[in-house]
Amino acid sequence: MGIKAFIHCPELEQYPYPESCPFKTLRAGRTRQLLASMGLLHGADKIEEIPTALTRQELEWFHTPSYLDAMEAADSGEFDYAMLRFGLGTSDCPVFAGMYPYATWAAGATVTGARMIVEGKARIAFNPSGGYHHAFEDRAGGFCYVNDIVLGCMALAKAGKRVVFLDIDVHHSDGVQAAFYQRRDVMTISLHQDGRTLFPGTGFVEEIGEGEGRGYAVNVPLPMGTYDAAYLRAVRKVVLPLLHAYNPDVIVLEAGADTLANDPLANLSLTNNTMADVVGLLLAFGKPILATGGGGYNPDNTARAWALVWAALCGEDAGGDLTAGLGGVLLETTDWSGGLRDRQLAPDKARRDAVDGVLDQTIEQVKKAVFPIHGL
Repeated sequence: MGIKAFIHCPELEQYPYPESCPFKTLRAGRTRQLLASMGLLHGADKIEEIPTALTRQELEWFHTPSYLDAMEAADSGEFDYAMLRFGLGTSDCPVFAGMYPYATWAAGATVTGARMIVEGKARIAFNPSGGYHHAFEDRAGGFCYVNDIVLGCMALAKAGKRVVFLDIDVHHSDGVQAAFYQRRDVMTISLHQDGRTLFPGTGFVEEIGEGEGRGYAVNVPLPMGTYDAAYLRAVRKVVLPLLHAYNPDVIVLEAGADTLANDPLANLSLTNNTMADVVGLLLAFGKPILATGGGGYNPDNTARAWALVWAALCGEDAGGDLTAGLGGVLLETTDWSGGLRDRQLAPDKARRDAVDGVLDQTIEQVKKAVFPIHGL
């Protein structure tokens, strides 16, 4: 079975983004509170782990010194317009007091999880405060300042682990893809709303990696309105065969909850059942899993979805109160009766007709582009 580690600390609740920003760091704390109230944080195989913040030297595994200098200066109030070239001070990456220490703790939590897996201290590690997949080596983007996913994957790769990074956030994982675009020790797979209709405008089927990394970047752009069964069809037809072929030592999962119906910043139509179902499919591979949070702009629905992800990672999402929920995304409310899972939502014929043909064509295009490289 192995130990499951939920990674969180008080410091991750001390540095909120500005009130006007849609990104709410309080989601992780709410997730923890919900899990604690349901008795799902402790047990024979579950622990809470306090992370260690990353040092400047560790941040420089990926990020450039000039970018980190600018970030530290901006955090201390020394902002000038030249910092805009680093993506700092924009509408999606505002400058605020605490932005630098928060990033070191959030990234530190993901790297802490990676190290626990490498050292055999945990089989499953979940950092709901992670998932900053839009940060590049020298610039911020999409509410992301330090790319904890890249740093976590680097920690695993440095230890000789072959890694598959699966991103089920609604946005394309552009920063992570760029970091490993010419490498094959970390395969990146991203399912996301089509970049023609959503930030960051990337993640098309043709983006498959370069040089040694050709075929090791995989993108499945999804049409607006994609629903549970269609999404899981893409996972089964694309993700699972690639996982079998690549046979990673560790799976890294970004579980962004902005795929949920009624998320204010995106246009997919999933219930949180899909997130739990994806976790179940990954667990069947018998590999260690490092999971993070990500997007999700309805804080209560996001916290509830991440609590369900943790329950699924622990094999405790089926039966009893965890499946009794009637609230969440479907009723556009966070009032529910004792459960974490959403009620199943059956798409109508118009929704199926709008999604299925486009998605099935995309699946075939992905298979044609990358499957032969992996002997599939």
